[in-house]
Amino acid sequence: MNGWVKAALGATATGVATLAYSAGVELRHWTLREATLPVLAPGTRQLRVLHVSDLHMTPRQRSKQRWVSELAALQPDLVVNTGDNMAHLQAVPAVVQALGPLLDVPGLFVFGSNDYFGPKPKNPARYLGRNEKRLHGEPLPWHDLRAAFVERGWHDATHERLMLDIDGVRIAVAGVDDPHLGLDRYGRVSGKPSADLRLGLVHSPEPRVLDQFAADGYDLVMAGHTHGGQLRVPGYGALVTNCGLDRSRARGASRWGAHTWLHVSAGLGTSPYTPVRFACPPEATLLTLVPRPVEPVRRGVTPARTAADVG
Repeated sequence: MNGWVKAALGATATGVATLAYSAGVELRHWTLREATLPVLAPGTRQLRVLHVSDLHMTPRQRSKQRWVSELAALQPDLVVNTGDNMAHLQAVPAVVQALGPLLDVPGLFVFGSNDYFGPKPKNPARYLGRNEKRLHGEPLPWHDLRAAFVERGWHDATHERLMLDIDGVRIAVAGVDDPHLGLDRYGRVSGKPSADLRLGLVHSPEPRVLDQFAADGYDLVMAGHTHGGQLRVPGYGALVTNCGLDRSRARGASRWGAHTWLHVSAGLGTSPYTPVRFACPPEATLLTLVPRPVEPVRRGVTPARTAADVG
């Protein structure tokens, strides 16, 4: 057998094995990530926040539904859901069942494009570039999902400014609709709130929106949408983010400007038409929020600040 034939067969076998792993193993390797972020006002007690995003749920995804329901055992103080819950016209009962125990915990949510529209077959190569033309599937029953969340006590932060008190921690919340669809209207929530935690919510972490939250002094912005890149190359990271965010921030926590932290969830699902993940398992994140360090103020001296990435 010629050398080039052996090489071709070897490459094909490697590709098949990688695809089998990505679709058959890692796609269901449910993972809990944990991080500690210094974003609370000095003297505030710590807060445990569970971040879930991008469920892309279909009715028969039993393993995912069981794992998500078991997250309630973490006993978070607050749950934040940053959208893309559905991937099927009949997914609302499955989403509500999976999140059921967590709906008894104080919660906040904003929706993403795949709460409004179902998935549709697309050329995977579209994600390797910035294609501004959106391809939408059939409308999804997002009104029903919103009603179920709100009925159980979760707050819809879409274009709203809210003030919550979680066991004595005052949280000022603002959220916008999905920038991926061009639905964000930050002017409706603009302003600089005062609280122990200033929390911004958005589905797709577009830099223009993150800049506005940062300019208004928000301590933490939480987002999803990127799937962490979905396909990551070891030693290189995410290939794409499917938005204007740079690849290095495709998942996890990082600084956005001098004062704001950004947390991007890699999410728990994929489109049914691209059911693969590689070096990027489906995840939820438990964030432990702690007080910011008190910086000494010296006359005539401006403390130096540097960006730090803990993702």
